[in-house]
Amino acid sequence: MHPIATGSDPTPDSLDIRATLDAVLRHALAVAVVVLALVPAARGHYEALGWLPMWLLGMPAVALWALHGCPVPLSRNAAPARVAAPTRARRSGPQARRRARRMPTARPVRAA
Repeated sequence: MHPIATGSDPTPDSLDIRATLDAVLRHALAVAVVVLALVPAARGHYEALGWLPMWLLGMPAVALWALHGCPVPLSRNAAPARVAAPTRARRSGPQARRRARRMPTARPVRAA
């Protein structure tokens, strides 16, 4: 199996492949930004491909993000991880039972 897929220590070959793929994806993103800015038709929708900005910009960006291990960006004002609030103690004993509902009885209709 490939070292990247197994999660083992990366070999020099896999690092070289990752570096090359990183460079290719960054170049594709740069080209996509220029194409989307300069060619109005690239911002459209085609029946065979769908929405072009997704394929030109979105997919290479997601591939680059996945290549770097899907890091989640933190905001500057991000609070540290919250400690779970203590929960109140649960009641001991059996579960409460529902009360039996009385079925409404049919009342005779009075003639006016």
